Amino acid sequence: MVSPSQKPSVCINMAASGRHVGHYIHRNGRLLSGNLEQLFGHRSFGWTPSLGQQAAEAHKAESTETIVIPRKKTWSKEAVLEALASTVSRDPTAYKYQFQDDPYLSPRTSTEFKLYSLSQESGRSAAKYFVNTNPKFFTKDFAEPHIPCLMPETVSLRLEEVSEEALKERISLRKVSAAVDMYDQLLQAGTAVSMETTHELLDLICIYCDRDPVQEGAPETEDTEGGEELKKRRVRIRQTLDSLKSTWKENNNAERIFNMLPERDLRCYSALIRGMVKHGAYAKAFSMYTDLLNEKLTADVHIFNALISVAPSVREKYTERWDLIEELLTQMNQHKVQPNLLTFNSVLKALRRCGSLAKIKSLQILNEMKALRIAPSLASFDHLLAIFYKAATYGQNTSNILQEIVSELNGSSFTCQDPGDVLFFTNAMKICRENKDLELAYKVQSLVEVGDNWMLLGDPFQQSIYYGRFFSLLCLMEHIDAIMKWYKQLIPSLYYPNTQGLKDLLQALDTESRLDLLPQIWKDIRSLGHDNKLDLVEEVLTLMAREKHSPEVQKSFAACALDIKGVFNGDRGRPSLEWSNSSLTCITSLLLRDNMTEQAWEIMQLFKSNNRVPAEGLLNDFLSACHSSGSPQRAVDLVQLSAAFCLPATAELAKRTLAEFNLTDEQRAVLSELESAAETSD
Repeated sequence: MVSPSQKPSVCINMAASGRHVGHYIHRNGRLLSGNLEQLFGHRSFGWTPSLGQQAAEAHKAESTETIVIPRKKTWSKEAVLEALASTVSRDPTAYKYQFQDDPYLSPRTSTEFKLYSLSQESGRSAAKYFVNTNPKFFTKDFAEPHIPCLMPETVSLRLEEVSEEALKERISLRKVSAAVDMYDQLLQAGTAVSMETTHELLDLICIYCDRDPVQEGAPETEDTEGGEELKKRRVRIRQTLDSLKSTWKENNNAERIFNMLPERDLRCYSALIRGMVKHGAYAKAFSMYTDLLNEKLTADVHIFNALISVAPSVREKYTERWDLIEELLTQMNQHKVQPNLLTFNSVLKALRRCGSLAKIKSLQILNEMKALRIAPSLASFDHLLAIFYKAATYGQNTSNILQEIVSELNGSSFTCQDPGDVLFFTNAMKICRENKDLELAYKVQSLVEVGDNWMLLGDPFQQSIYYGRFFSLLCLMEHIDAIMKWYKQLIPSLYYPNTQGLKDLLQALDTESRLDLLPQIWKDIRSLGHDNKLDLVEEVLTLMAREKHSPEVQKSFAACALDIKGVFNGDRGRPSLEWSNSSLTCITSLLLRDNMTEQAWEIMQLFKSNNRVPAEGLLNDFLSACHSSGSPQRAVDLVQLSAAFCLPATAELAKRTLAEFNLTDEQRAVLSELESAAETSD
């Protein structure tokens, strides 16, 4: 390592500029001012040439540039398919394309989506395993254009003799143990192995941490022993063993072969350093880097990127972490190693673990990227948001910096340049939701809709998180017409709402006084498979039964209540829900308001069979409904039901029935007996 005293004066200038940036932030009260172009106007490490040299090179390039006019336009074989695809748009009412072969298997919930996705992938892996292990049955290729991934791969060894060609074959087939054995046999036979093959062997060992990778599509051993607890324990043991296997071990084959080499070049050091970083041996990687410097070798950009990314893991204090990062950057400058996008993204990612230093230093890194004309990727901005944004302190500052980023990226189309690019949109929408910034959320969504930016939302599960946060913010801040518009666009083609998402929608309907849409939402709840969530079902019933509506709305509510009754009775072959006082009361009230006395009486009888006690207000409402419909017998049955529960309201119900209904002598005798018994009990 180079000592801090050996750092060039440019680092001092960088520190001074950092104080200037900090003063600028404090004076203006904002994290970013104007736009990112104005902010990125400073350079510090000095990788770039002077402005005069840049102008001379540009003039020279213009003078030597020639214009080549093609004689004809060359089209790719997929051009027609791409043109046809551009004429159609997404159908918001359809499920995802991979599930449209069999409508019965179309997932309706996020859990089913995960299950079916994994099942499809498992089927593909099994088919690929069969194709690769039986290539003799798949010798014909009729595909046009040719699709190599659908053809059998060579997975079995063909060369058995001890030779360098056999070693290359094992390396190409990723047979780590077999390649190491063949290498040892070559050395024992006195056969020299070329440096190029040695490089490939070291790369293979370091990538897979000296163990054979699991063959894609290989069938798993069937678990013949029963017991869920035993299976879970085996899964935990297997995961623990996998984590131990992937840890860099002392004096493994990579280190052994490296130490046996008579000459070690940069490629050998690069393989070991990057392998140690990949598999958790951070301190050992820095020690290996020191050996590289002692050998008078110059590290390449990939080595620096790997070391910078794990610098916070080998230092405890924030200042020490930044000093180590700055030292590595200074050494890159001294050795004339030009940084790339991944270099700066590694620095920004490491700064996320540098505490309060990160805010000023991250802006300086962005200045350096601007000076080098390296455009930040979405991962760069995601690291910037993580540095300025703290989950415990939501504030206007974070919204400001996201506002500046989105304004700068407005209308731009992106390609994935860093694995972290797929995290930007999800985290940006999280900030919008926490700050309740609907306008900014719309801007983020507009950026997603540009070109193929939607592909940078990540895997389907991450996409569901993004749209879930967006929809939650809509339900909280937007009016109901806009919410329903997005609801129809997102569900189920892009977003499988969870229980909380549907509760947010119900809350929005309640806030906007649009409870008339509840029957429609209930149909979607059933189709999405959430009708087995008792709290969600009771929320729908409570909203419908809370107050009276127009006769048309009450009729639709009653039909919805009967459908919900089927859920509690376990229709469609599903497990039934447990009746509660709330659900029984709400369904009975909804049926009574639509004058469906007989259906309501069926629900009243469920109180007794489920050991639930009806409320006094419900009994009075039912008695009034019996009087309106002219059902004296149901009124008598109601009093008998109240007496069976020994309710205090039994005597009053009997008096009302005797006074308001035309009863037979037998009915009057029954009611008089119930009234006297209730009064005696009281």
